[in-house]
Amino acid sequence: MRRHFWLLILVVFIGFSLFFSGCITPVVGGEHEIPKPDEDILEAFDQGLATSTNIFGIKIFNKLLEEEENLFISPTSIATALSMTYNGARGETREAIAKVLEVEGVDPERLNENNQALLYLLQEADPSVKLAIANSLWMREGVEFDPDFVERNEIYYNASIKELDFNTPEAVEAINSWVYDRTEGLIEDIVEHPIDPNTILFLINAIYFQGDWSTPFEEEDTRDDTFFLPEGDLATVPFMHRRGEFDYYEEEGFQAVRLPYGEEERLAMYVFLPSVESGLQEFVQGFDMEHWQKWRKGFQPEEGALYLPRFSMDYEKSLRDVLKELGMEESFDANKADFFDMVSWEGEPRLFISEVKHKSYIDVDEKGTEAAAVTSVEIETESAPAFVFEMQVNRPFFFLIHDQGSEAILFMGAVYNPAEERS
Repeated sequence: MRRHFWLLILVVFIGFSLFFSGCITPVVGGEHEIPKPDEDILEAFDQGLATSTNIFGIKIFNKLLEEEENLFISPTSIATALSMTYNGARGETREAIAKVLEVEGVDPERLNENNQALLYLLQEADPSVKLAIANSLWMREGVEFDPDFVERNEIYYNASIKELDFNTPEAVEAINSWVYDRTEGLIEDIVEHPIDPNTILFLINAIYFQGDWSTPFEEEDTRDDTFFLPEGDLATVPFMHRRGEFDYYEEEGFQAVRLPYGEEERLAMYVFLPSVESGLQEFVQGFDMEHWQKWRKGFQPEEGALYLPRFSMDYEKSLRDVLKELGMEESFDANKADFFDMVSWEGEPRLFISEVKHKSYIDVDEKGTEAAAVTSVEIETESAPAFVFEMQVNRPFFFLIHDQGSEAILFMGAVYNPAEERS
């Protein structure tokens, strides 16, 4: 079994990404805890809508997966940022976002209410596991935003609302400081200076997670050993080791183990180890919600030995291309996107998504796991039409004054020094 370990890392990320998708949607946003929703909203909570993020997560993970490259994302962070953006979309733009998020046909207010209920319910998570999720809207000073759009994100996602002068370095510092604080310093610089002069809004989600294993690994049992990389290469890495009872599942083509966090063991990392014969790419391509739900129910207590590499990594990716591939092309097109529910005007200038940036970090050791993710959606207004040419009359030039009707040239001149004064 040891020779299979080169396949492990990316599949750990699948388990953790889906753990974020299914169990971690905004709990604490803005500056305060989510207030309790009305009872009818809580009673109408639909777990099926929350599961839609899992489906979205699998799709985007498959699109991002590149052979032999580590990958770690939070589908929930991405979906939450897009859901806030969705509140400002209309028409075909809104329909396309809904389809990508797997909530096609769901009333927008129903989706917001379901998210709000989920936020509140998840505040009852294991107190021994730290989970902090925050949302924010950063608006360009002087732009008139639609009050309903702002209010929806403030109420349902508990988003902090900030208005800044985007022309100053202090604006970038304020946004990045907010991200740094909400991720306990794990993620920095989601926005770069200078901010594009056409950018009017950033919608940002930040997630921080810190959980100790319910049964930790003993540090004295950690030993350096061989990790088998693709193409037959080798690496020496520290392997954590534990013997005992694990929630375990096995099928032809892979082994899997569940590693719970905290006292209540409600949150867990699922580690999938594909066989050498099936390989990582084949495993991920066959991973879907039907398989996940089946496999998750199949884990049973078994005695065994686990050798898990200790690792940490960060990841950064623009999601523009992958979201366009999934069906959101119109949202990124200045001529087609319809985000006029964000602002107080119709027509010109038009609004569109210019960038969706995702950054993440994870550290796994004998004690547990620390992870964070941030997603930023950047909204721009379309630029003025590009100039066909630029002409700087900054050297000696000739000129004339002409009457087009009579074809008479009235004056002609040559300028060698425009600074020369009249004598």
